[in-house]
Amino acid sequence: MRPNPDVSDLVDFAVEAEAAGIDGVMVSEHIVLGPSANALGLPKNPRDYALPGNQEPWTSWPSPIVLLSAVAQATDHLRLVAGAIITPLRHPLALAKELATLDRLSGGRLVVLPTVSWHADEYEALGVNFERRGDILDEQLEVLSCVWRDSPASHEGEFYHFSDVWLEPKPARAGGPILWFGGSSVHTRLVRRLVRYGQGFNPLGSPSDEELDRLAAALLDAGRSTKEIEYVGGTRGRFADDRSVADLDEALASIPAQTARGFDTICVKPSQFLDDARAMGEWCRMLVDKVRSLST
Repeated sequence: MRPNPDVSDLVDFAVEAEAAGIDGVMVSEHIVLGPSANALGLPKNPRDYALPGNQEPWTSWPSPIVLLSAVAQATDHLRLVAGAIITPLRHPLALAKELATLDRLSGGRLVVLPTVSWHADEYEALGVNFERRGDILDEQLEVLSCVWRDSPASHEGEFYHFSDVWLEPKPARAGGPILWFGGSSVHTRLVRRLVRYGQGFNPLGSPSDEELDRLAAALLDAGRSTKEIEYVGGTRGRFADDRSVADLDEALASIPAQTARGFDTICVKPSQFLDDARAMGEWCRMLVDKVRSLST
């Protein structure tokens, strides 16, 4: 999409998406990027997804919490998906406060995907141990659950210690915002986090049947059902060259196979298919019509 939209334009896009019948908007994040951000090479077409190791260090990543706060005030029912919050880079009490406040501002529309991410430079710049990021996230999830539920709240762990604190206001949604989990593989820690805390599964790529079976078995063992989990899929454009947009119909053709596997929520990246930001509202309405036609 050219020229690149500014942050305020993204709020306007969200308003148009809601009016068109889109269910939600998703934003991801990096706090900073370092020299290794493009270590694996850049995508042939810049419209493709920003993935681990394929980004210019100067790629623009607005704060998702600030951006979604603006979207919350400009919309009424659109879901606000913080599609990646790199949780270990923040103190969990400060993060719990910000997310709880945003959830209240939005009337309980917030969805959060806590993640450890992939960029060692980012951890080094913020003084956080990259090798321990998974351990840090696991303890942070305990903290978030505790302070969103209890007042006063106490926690004694390896990384965080506090006693008899009140974190107010609580989120609008009892127990806190909806949490999704995802990653490039269905590893043991991801399954454990999703089973204990999650309401959604948003993988990077397409998990195998074996991985889905393993997740379903873990949910069953914990007394939960796959019906409690929102399975999130997506489309990916195929680009003929390094400049052109992808064909939307070709990308949407993957949806029936995804829904047959239980992936009923589908993410679409507009800039893969749209070259004129001024046409965002019209494009969103067309997208809704096309997706609806696939289920009739």
